[in-house]
Amino acid sequence: MKLFSCTLVGLIAFLAAEHSTANAQGAYTFSVLPAGGSIAGPANSTIGWGYSITNPSATQWLVITGLSAGTFVNGSPDSSYFDFPVIPPSTTVTVPFSSTAHAGLYGLVWDSAAPSGFVNTGTFTLVAEWWTGDPLGGGTFSTDAPDQNAAYSATAGAGSTPTPTSVPALPVWGMVALAGALAATGLRLLRQPGRG
Repeated sequence: MKLFSCTLVGLIAFLAAEHSTANAQGAYTFSVLPAGGSIAGPANSTIGWGYSITNPSATQWLVITGLSAGTFVNGSPDSSYFDFPVIPPSTTVTVPFSSTAHAGLYGLVWDSAAPSGFVNTGTFTLVAEWWTGDPLGGGTFSTDAPDQNAAYSATAGAGSTPTPTSVPALPVWGMVALAGALAATGLRLLRQPGRG
């Protein structure tokens, strides 16, 4: 009977500790950038979303393990922007979308024939785990974290169409001044000793 009592007390203590740890971790926060998740861009452009994730736990590490989104039409989605961060306790990670730096949460390349005003809507879902420490530094898996969702929308044809950058033509007086400056420089070089 004594062994049963000790086992029962140990089991109750273990369950209480697990419940306390789970409650202390709470749910992490996940939001899409820009706030509200609405983006827009003309046909044949690359647009995308950034993210902000906060780990509120004072002791547990947050390891993001999965990302999913809805179905996209008239464009090609690109999840390769997301870096699946490992977030230390009491830390927020914020990464805006950048197609040049290839950073953010998710990218979308509109088809060249995407109809103006067409909208893709859906939900991004993050899957994560709680760890006792840095997974690469000896931490161990603690428990699954609750999935977090954020709504998004992408509108085709909205926003300004990028225009190619060009060098403005010099007016006639500018070309005359430039020619004069070049001629004066050439004469100076010819007059230096040991030249021409």
